[in-house]
Amino acid sequence: MSGITIFLTFLYFLILGLVWVKGYDVVKKHDASLLPRFYLVLATIRFLLTATLVLCYILLTNDMTSSRQFVIMVMAMYGVMMVVTLTLKH
Repeated sequence: MSGITIFLTFLYFLILGLVWVKGYDVVKKHDASLLPRFYLVLATIRFLLTATLVLCYILLTNDMTSSRQFVIMVMAMYGVMMVVTLTLKH
């Protein structure tokens, strides 16, 4: 797996994190009662985008070892992101 792949995946999760933080602030400012709905919608979108990213990488890469490493890395980053968003109180 190349360094650019790792960098782009890190950038992907960084953007998802920024969307979470900014979206949370906007929803909280306008109507805090919608925060549970916002979380569920964003969690669904994050899951679908991440699953699509992994599937595209697997289909576009013929190297099984690289694909396996990518899936492990993305799932680890996804798990960390979920733990952080569940525990982050800002």
